[in-house]
Amino acid sequence: MISTASLLGCLFSLAVSLVLPIGFIIYYGFRHRGEGVVSAWILGAMGFVIPQLLIRLPLLQSLAAMPGFGSFVSDHYLLYALGLAVTAGLFEFAGRFAVAKYIEKKGRLGCRVSLAAGLGHGGIEAIILVGMTYINNLVLLFMIQSGGFDALIAQTAAVGGDTAALTGARDLLLATPSLSFFLAGIERLLAMTAHVGMSLVVCYSVYRQRAWLGFAICVGYHTLIDASCALASPQLGLSQGASYAIIYTILTAMAVLALFVIRRIRRSWEKEAAHA
Repeated sequence: MISTASLLGCLFSLAVSLVLPIGFIIYYGFRHRGEGVVSAWILGAMGFVIPQLLIRLPLLQSLAAMPGFGSFVSDHYLLYALGLAVTAGLFEFAGRFAVAKYIEKKGRLGCRVSLAAGLGHGGIEAIILVGMTYINNLVLLFMIQSGGFDALIAQTAAVGGDTAALTGARDLLLATPSLSFFLAGIERLLAMTAHVGMSLVVCYSVYRQRAWLGFAICVGYHTLIDASCALASPQLGLSQGASYAIIYTILTAMAVLALFVIRRIRRSWEKEAAHA
């Protein structure tokens, strides 16, 4: 039987990673209609999808397929983790910078539009990485709860199909602690906050003609988050509980820092715009 807590955890994470990004931009776009915030959200989303999913991820997959790469990762895990962190920061900065320059060229670079671009960047990541997964998880959980999943396994077996993947998926979901389903949504909420902060920093640095400062802050911040979380991996001998505690402490601290930065930049930008 599926626990109520597990179902609630899945619903929570689905709401955070799918309903929240879409719902917020609908609300924000309606409230500031005519200001280009919806198109900025879409551009921000493209600033994640193109450099990360269409360029960096295929490059990493090609690298992973090279002979001896697995041994290199095992022998030099810290170097590998740092490389992943730095390249993630570089590629995502490139996406943010391209979006900021495009919006600037269109004459619409401002605080609200930049916030929307950040929401698009973090929101599409949440939708793709967690939202889609949790739609699938909820469907499977309801099927397991209703008995439909066992019936599907039986039907597959009756026609001579391989049921290993189905039983594996069922057993994995049943063995997953309820807290893990909640943590996925919490992680996305913290990550989206960080993404909005980084996008606002890059856009404001372009607005102030100090792109080099945005580059240093964004890449450094992104690298620090990813590298710190990688160093808290169970692969380095930490227990899963200790690993989770360290990772979520880091993410929370960085999200709080991002909120502080968002507040400061927003005040400064709106004040400068009012006196322009």
